[in-house]
Amino acid sequence: MASDTEDEEAERTHVPLIKKLGPGLVTGAADDDPSGIATYSQAGAQYGYGLLWSVLFTTPLMIGIQVVSARIGRVTGHGLAANIRERFPAPLLYFIVLLLLAANTINIAADLGAMGDALVLVAGGRSEIYDVLFALVSLTLQIFIPFPRYAPILKWLTLALFAYVGAVMVVHVSLWDSLVGTLLPKLSTDGSYLAIFVAVLGTTISPYLFFWQASQEVEEQRATPGHEPLREAPAQARSHLARIKVDTTLGMIYSNLIAFCIMLTTAVTLHAAGITDIRSAAQAADALRPLAGQFAFLLFALGIIGTGLLAVPILAGSAAYAVSETFRWPIGLGLTLTQARGFYAILTVATVLGVAIDLYGVDSMRMLVWAAIVNGVISVPIMAVMMLLAVNPAVMGPFVVSRRLNVLGWLGVGVMAAAVVAMLALTI
Repeated sequence: MASDTEDEEAERTHVPLIKKLGPGLVTGAADDDPSGIATYSQAGAQYGYGLLWSVLFTTPLMIGIQVVSARIGRVTGHGLAANIRERFPAPLLYFIVLLLLAANTINIAADLGAMGDALVLVAGGRSEIYDVLFALVSLTLQIFIPFPRYAPILKWLTLALFAYVGAVMVVHVSLWDSLVGTLLPKLSTDGSYLAIFVAVLGTTISPYLFFWQASQEVEEQRATPGHEPLREAPAQARSHLARIKVDTTLGMIYSNLIAFCIMLTTAVTLHAAGITDIRSAAQAADALRPLAGQFAFLLFALGIIGTGLLAVPILAGSAAYAVSETFRWPIGLGLTLTQARGFYAILTVATVLGVAIDLYGVDSMRMLVWAAIVNGVISVPIMAVMMLLAVNPAVMGPFVVSRRLNVLGWLGVGVMAAAVVAMLALTI
């Protein structure tokens, strides 16, 4: 029996790279949602090359905290909310989950609005109609497509982000200037510069990503015959922990490469032309048209739609996982609608409320500001709780995180705490 287990483990370690990519790649790509595109576009338009360095700065922090969330899910066989429920006071869990639900709903509204506006620019029509259609597509895929077939759809949607690589290639970029601007930036203590930096940090390190990746590790484990939580099947640990590291590292690098491309594209076009105030992703796409041509505009606009189709279900899904685990409801995209009514109800409510906010006509920029504030406030306690879980042998068994990952994770907590203080000070 032991020999069979070792043979199976050896087989799992020799799989193609593309098959090792899953939750980490999808989570990283979802980070570049239309709201994030708006933030990166504003950074490039307002400060040119001045904030390109921030993408490099956030990459190791993203990798560290997302590896921690993924390990918690795979080792314990439960998502973050379920683990927090077992180890921390209920009021803390309720506070985190309530604010997560609020922030995700606002983010869904902002993303759907940006997708609708982008499609109006490309094809004409009414944004409100497109908002509803995008929401229906998202809900249909999540509710009626079984998880083993839905997961590959999410993976394919990550290719939409290559539109921003294409956008960089069709505009004129000085490699030397961009390199110097990235590695030797002109830093500023100006309030608006700090505000954009804090926004970039809050966009790249977001609570919904923690909940989603941990839950997707659980989903994949439950959907794969023979796979068990690593606490119960330590023989499977070597291949899965290695896969998580590769998957998450490449996913976060991919995410930040796209962020870099967006910032660079707007820096060499909008900033160079004196267009420094960008209030939405769709506005950035429209502003590119006279400066960089129709093809660059189309790439940018279609990229907004593609990444929105990826991000909206992840925003709704992460909220559904968190709420359902809090109340011990049956959870998971691997279950049918009748098997997990509460889970799918939360997923649907978050999406429908997002549409309602759009139809009510709430200003998208104001939505993004409030979502950033709420995400920033809850990210610090969530990250701190995750780090405490990750080093607790009662939770992780023999798979507590390494000292290096522990240091990197707590560094991320410290940076986010400082960012929240700065954000609140700037807001007030």
